[in-house]
Amino acid sequence: MSILCGIPLLECVYCLACARWAWKRCLHTAGHDSETWGVATADEFEPVPRLCRYILAVYEEDLRNPQWEPPGGYGINPDWVKLKRTYNDTQGRAPPYLLYLDHDHSDIVLAVRGLNLAKECDYKLLLDNKLGKRKIDGGYVHNGLLKAAGWVLDSECGVLKELVEKYPSYSLTFAGHSLGSGVAAMLALVVVLNSGKLGNVERKRVRCFAIAPARCMSLNLAVRYADVINSVVLQDDFLPRTATPLEDIFTSLFCLPCLLCLRCMRDTCTSEDQMIKDPRRLYAPGRLYHIVERKPFRMGRFPPVVRTAVPVDGRFEHIVLSCNATSDHAIIWIEKEATRALSVTDSALFPSHLFIMQKTCLLIFASSEKSSAYVGE
Repeated sequence: MSILCGIPLLECVYCLACARWAWKRCLHTAGHDSETWGVATADEFEPVPRLCRYILAVYEEDLRNPQWEPPGGYGINPDWVKLKRTYNDTQGRAPPYLLYLDHDHSDIVLAVRGLNLAKECDYKLLLDNKLGKRKIDGGYVHNGLLKAAGWVLDSECGVLKELVEKYPSYSLTFAGHSLGSGVAAMLALVVVLNSGKLGNVERKRVRCFAIAPARCMSLNLAVRYADVINSVVLQDDFLPRTATPLEDIFTSLFCLPCLLCLRCMRDTCTSEDQMIKDPRRLYAPGRLYHIVERKPFRMGRFPPVVRTAVPVDGRFEHIVLSCNATSDHAIIWIEKEATRALSVTDSALFPSHLFIMQKTCLLIFASSEKSSAYVGE
């Protein structure tokens, strides 16, 4: 009898926990993740739209006769493309990529494409990880992404070393989107740790831009490599916020209500301090750039603002309940909004200079009036 009496009580507790979780999720917006961050400058954000176009170029079969180029083109000279690898070349060990020698910006760029929903090898790569499975340099990383990065580095080590030594003033940039962002981040980490493989390339020459990044490294590594790795997130993008192991989502696809209930109870009963203290927990890598171009309870898009920081607490911990959570993950939208953000940032400099000039002129005019009045007296 006592057991039967306890069942309604357990139901009430469960319902209250779910209501609390839903209330917190409904009130949480993407702007909350970066509301205390500083605003990025045009100089540091300048490579992002250009690198997005380079990543989009990986999808083209023939760069001399492109079929899917964005407005303004890819900005790529086909004669400067050193190599381009497809799925046939990688044999499923890594996503397709290209190596581009960018003479206009003194940059050696290796761009990696994102997840191909039609390729089983990409899913195997993404799901090749368990919590705490792979440790490196005192932290934890995604095992499958690290293996893919190691394969790319071993395959292209000779070409990269030759270019790095031939152009000592050029930077070495790894860029990727979605699944490719994790591979690019792991490449930057491995190159820094094994600089001798590329002719002792200096750490300051290596950089990475992870577009719509996957969670691929523990918090201590994410902070320590913030001078090398940069992550770019558009508004409500779900992937940088997906802390639940992806294998749980795929294996529980046919029992999604059960998964949501379990996730609800776990998030309700687990404090954020406890989650942060887990050294095996993976996060979006490096310095974060958050493009915010929508406001809660308002219609339409606003001029985008790019906020940046190297946060420890609140590093995209909560999924945003938004109809744009998946569309904000598309690299086409990221490239478009990054271009808009850069143009807004550049144009924002003009009004400030104009205001200073106007204020200076007014001060000069006022002082001249005072001096002439003094002379008249």
